[in-house]
Amino acid sequence: MPIKNRFAEMLPEAVEWRHDFHRNPELLYDLPRTSARVADLLRAFGCDEVVEGIGRSGVVGVIAGTGARASGPRVIGLRADMDALPVREKTGAPHASEVPGKMHACGHDGHTATLLSAAKYLCETRAFAGRAVVIFQPAEEGGAGAREMIRDGLMERFGIEEVYALHNMPGMAPGSFGIRPGAMMAAADFFEITLEGKGGHAAKPQETVDPVPVAAHLILALQSIVARAADPLQEIVLSVTTLESDSQALNVIGNSVKLGGTVRTMSAETRDLAETRLREIAQGVAATHNARASVDYRRGYPVTRNDPERAEAAAQVAEAVAGEVDRMVDPMMGAEDFAYMLEARPGAYGFIGNGDSAPLHHAQYDFNDAILPAGASWFVGLVEARLAAE
Repeated sequence: MPIKNRFAEMLPEAVEWRHDFHRNPELLYDLPRTSARVADLLRAFGCDEVVEGIGRSGVVGVIAGTGARASGPRVIGLRADMDALPVREKTGAPHASEVPGKMHACGHDGHTATLLSAAKYLCETRAFAGRAVVIFQPAEEGGAGAREMIRDGLMERFGIEEVYALHNMPGMAPGSFGIRPGAMMAAADFFEITLEGKGGHAAKPQETVDPVPVAAHLILALQSIVARAADPLQEIVLSVTTLESDSQALNVIGNSVKLGGTVRTMSAETRDLAETRLREIAQGVAATHNARASVDYRRGYPVTRNDPERAEAAAQVAEAVAGEVDRMVDPMMGAEDFAYMLEARPGAYGFIGNGDSAPLHHAQYDFNDAILPAGASWFVGLVEARLAAE
């Protein structure tokens, strides 16, 4: 199951799709052009069914195989994300974004072109039993588009039993794969803590409850969650990223300070622990200094966790495509809303090397067109392996 020759033939067309999406980036759920283009292509390929508007602006195509199936899954889902980022592009590429302040800085244009290539091939061959459901998702970049598609009946409506996705990874060799069982990407939570003190003149601190040193104590104390509360074998990152006082004058002690940040964890237990201790530490530090603390803790994307059986199946396909696969690839502390799909159905999420490119979310990042055939071969290989005919 190496890279299929058909994808080498299809590469100029796939690159054209990718560059078109790159020139015309759209954000979150506001994807009128992207969604319409994807739907039109799926219809042109000959999908048996194309449905728009799943999860507001998602697109789903259904491709039926021609073989018979006695056991095992009969329907698998393959997912690509479509949305861009609010970043001003600095690549200077001929296909650079034509929309000021927006660009495909995470390679979702490449993911979409990859899955479109796979969909075209599957429509041409249909050498499998059951149905392949190609899922083009909006709003991965902070909008939880996967969750919205699920709430809109994605899994039940199309009978999806397993689900798979792929993300490009700068720094990995082009077209190489990394797939491991268990956690691949972290849960991402966000917090804001408001510390209320008593303002006054900076020359008379004894008459105030200065919230700034309280915030300084709190910032250091929060790191005890990582250093002393959490199991040292469990990954956790806690970062305070913003700090703002309500005083704008250098000789005035303000009434309040707001600080915020993010917590990244790789297990539900560590996630719960981090939230509980953050709330307790905020209240305790504030009380120690005669201040008051209010905590707004918002849970974001959950852990992206691969089912072991499906991860191994996906790794075997990747091995056949690339010659080898990294089954111990390091998980990432970034978050991915494909996690919601993996909570709804078993499946796997993998990395494909993008080569020596700028990092994800960088203004000089660009997807590597040369890896399109490898990614498409992996998607098709999954369908042909998991839905093998009798």
